Amino acid sequence: MPFKPADNPKCPKCGKSVYAAEERVAGGLKWHKMCFKCGLCQKLLDSTNCSEHEGELYCKMCHARKFGPKGYGFGGGAGCLSMDTGDHLKGENAN
Repeated sequence: MPFKPADNPKCPKCGKSVYAAEERVAGGLKWHKMCFKCGLCQKLLDSTNCSEHEGELYCKMCHARKFGPKGYGFGGGAGCLSMDTGDHLKGENAN
C-alpha cells in the first residue's frame, strides 16, 4: 500500500496547505496566521474583529466602511452636504 499524505485544506489567500498548528478559521474556511489579515488595511485579525465577505477578510471598521450603510445619517454628517466636486482628488495631470 503506497504512502498517501493527508489532504490538508488550502488557504484561500495564498493557496498553500494549512496545518492544524497554524490555522485560523473564519467564514467556514481555514487560513494561515499570516494570511489572516484585513484586505484593505492589512491589519492582523483575530476572532473578535474579523468579518468575511465573499471570501475576503476585513476588520470590523473596514467592513463597515466598504459594505455598511451609506448616506446622510450614517456618520456622514455635514460632509455629505459638501458642494465639492472632487477635482483635487483626480491628480495633477487631469488639468
